[in-house]
Amino acid sequence: MSNLTKLEFNALDITGNNYLTWILDAEIHLNVMCLGDTIREGNVKTEQENAMIFLRHHLHEGLETEYLIVKDPLNLWNDLKERYDHQKTVILPKARYDWLHLRLQDYKSVSGYSSAMFKITSQLKLCGENITDKDMLEKTYSTFHANNMLLQQQYREQGLAIYSELISVLLLAE
Repeated sequence: MSNLTKLEFNALDITGNNYLTWILDAEIHLNVMCLGDTIREGNVKTEQENAMIFLRHHLHEGLETEYLIVKDPLNLWNDLKERYDHQKTVILPKARYDWLHLRLQDYKSVSGYSSAMFKITSQLKLCGENITDKDMLEKTYSTFHANNMLLQQQYREQGLAIYSELISVLLLAE
């Protein structure tokens, strides 16, 4: 039977494809509900039932059935981590490849490029890579089309320190 109430965030898919975003969302919501300690070592036993209800509510039906006998939120959290934490090793190489091949000149619009940039940097950050505004600025400058080298130099000379400022300037120029 499917969950009858609206979910606060997407349920963990049985394939685990959304595991990395799911653990972030689940942890944030548990912390807001003052239940965050239930998924940490040495957890408080008093609120475990509430945390389990919340976590089970955000699992795919198949996962909910598979972990039916697990009563401790920390055990469920660790079991899911053991099962799906490999997603980082799957996502990271692709995100690195996408970062390496990301070029401003390959996009029809600045907003399309910027969306791709944010998607790739989010994936890299989820996998523990540190991408800074400086990295994003340098990536953008270095991928200007060869015909626009003078523009690239002018934008560099403006001394922008935040990626979003560069994108704003580029959107205005577009």
